[in-house]
Amino acid sequence: MIDSLLLQFMIIGTLGIGSQWLAWRFRLPAIVIMSIAGLLAGPVFGLMNPEHDFGGLYEPIISLAVAVILFEGSLNLDFKEVRGLGRPVFRIVTFGAFLGWIFGALAAHYVAGLSWAVAFVIGGLFIVTGPTVILPLLRQAKLKPRPAKILKWEGIIVDPVGALLAVFAFEIIKFLLGHDSNPTQLLSFLLASIFAVILGWACGKGVGWMFETGYVPEFLKSPVVFTVVIACFTIADEITHETGLLSVTAMGMTLANMHISSIDDMRHFKENISLLLISTIFIMLTASLTQETLLQIFHFRIIGFVLLMLFIVRPLSIFLSTWRTDLTKAEKLLIGWIAPRGIVALTVASYFASVFGDAGFDDASILISLTFALVFTTVVAHGFSISWLSKKLGLSNEGPPGVIIAGGSQFATRLAKTFEELKVPVLVSDSSWERLTRVRSAGVKTYHGEILSEQTEYYLDMTPYEYLIAATELDSYNALVCTTFVPEFGRNNLFQLTLSNREGDNLEDLVHTIGGRVLFKDGVSLEKLNEMVDHGYVFRKTNITEQYGFEKYLENVDESAVLVCIKKPSGNIQFFSEYGDSRAEPSDVVVALTPPSKEFEKIQEKLEEQRNGQKDKKDA
Repeated sequence: MIDSLLLQFMIIGTLGIGSQWLAWRFRLPAIVIMSIAGLLAGPVFGLMNPEHDFGGLYEPIISLAVAVILFEGSLNLDFKEVRGLGRPVFRIVTFGAFLGWIFGALAAHYVAGLSWAVAFVIGGLFIVTGPTVILPLLRQAKLKPRPAKILKWEGIIVDPVGALLAVFAFEIIKFLLGHDSNPTQLLSFLLASIFAVILGWACGKGVGWMFETGYVPEFLKSPVVFTVVIACFTIADEITHETGLLSVTAMGMTLANMHISSIDDMRHFKENISLLLISTIFIMLTASLTQETLLQIFHFRIIGFVLLMLFIVRPLSIFLSTWRTDLTKAEKLLIGWIAPRGIVALTVASYFASVFGDAGFDDASILISLTFALVFTTVVAHGFSISWLSKKLGLSNEGPPGVIIAGGSQFATRLAKTFEELKVPVLVSDSSWERLTRVRSAGVKTYHGEILSEQTEYYLDMTPYEYLIAATELDSYNALVCTTFVPEFGRNNLFQLTLSNREGDNLEDLVHTIGGRVLFKDGVSLEKLNEMVDHGYVFRKTNITEQYGFEKYLENVDESAVLVCIKKPSGNIQFFSEYGDSRAEPSDVVVALTPPSKEFEKIQEKLEEQRNGQKDKKDA
């Protein structure tokens, strides 16, 4: 056992972020890796037990982390996003949640062997999915927009609702069993929940007003939001336990729908904080489990309960609640299967285990084992199956990484057509119908609109695309596009054409943190590329083999050619950038903009002669 708390914090952070990196590197579910890492550090090797070692700080740390994570998730709940999906989302988070509560309580009583009191409390708790587990899965699976939005909204909204249902059921049970004969206690709980919503709305409105009127400087906006979130959660939670989750959700949704200009900066800051918190908190929770708890998981009643929740309760709740909605059978199947439980279920179950234990309910001793069994099983089952199932149902955008090209120039059109020939998903975006005409004529997918507009987020599904090339006539606009999309694509996947320091657009001293990576060799601007295309330059695709290596290719390629990119067998693309060192290996395909062939030049000469001859006749 490690005695130093500082060393424990270091190990928890390293394991959490290390798990996230391993999940990204090998395309595995991050939650599964974190759960295994926490179990190895805690009950398996006995290196730490955060719940015991942190003492009174353990629960406040977990609670505040959950509040920030839930607020960050609710910042994405813009009502514009669910246009056309309002009915199924509303049905799932109301009628579906109610059915999940009742069916879950029945399963807990008849299969897990819990008393009716404990069963109804835990049944309400187990309807939660939550942003801590559902959002990482959605990033991993690349679902199509409709099922992804429904799962996201359900996870974030039902998270506080499930915790409140559990508390509400507990208050009713205390009243019915005579532990609390005062009926005003139930009324107080309802009033506290209403107060939590009002408090969250007021905090969101207040912060939004202060930001819009300039009462908070830019450098203080994120710290102010962070502080208000903690205050909002703490005030509501001190009045009535678990209502703080409802309060921060209301605050996040309020801010999201005010459409504040600086909301994106706050959202990106909160995403980074949320990722760190999810990583560390999941390690802390799993490392705090005991070996006895793990052994108890294999009891046949617990196994039976988990299987029933997976294959009966969740699918039945979704199919009944979405009956006569416009969801397809495939969407119902996917949503009915995907329901991983996470941090909220573990933390609230731990709270009720102690409360019921003090009240004399002996069956409450298995609550933590029961909850962890459900959490771990759903995380593993759904984490490893969501990509496979979504592909089988045709609800996944999984495929080779695609490219978005901003700007519909002649060069962009030819490049996009080349990507299509390489089976690479490609889309050309431009605000000009005229420029998009040639792109559509080439049969390339287009998006008409301002790519920096807020509406783009709702009308353009960017899930299939991992690279973005800014190729418009304005260097400053290209830099702005790349800078804007850094959080979505990552700086290494954003490219723009060479900065051409023209009058009125001099970017020689541009800060290096602004814009994307500069494409192609020095001196090749958009004007130069368009000129090359007009003079007959063509995109050629060359296969690199063991016999014809990359060095040999470089020796043979024309000096005036522009090396564009390398397509790997995996589908990944490496672009030739100004300061890059891309090298092709056997089985790679090199794309280059090369001079026209000799035959093409002869044809051009004949055409030119014919034009000159016709001109001479007219003059004569």
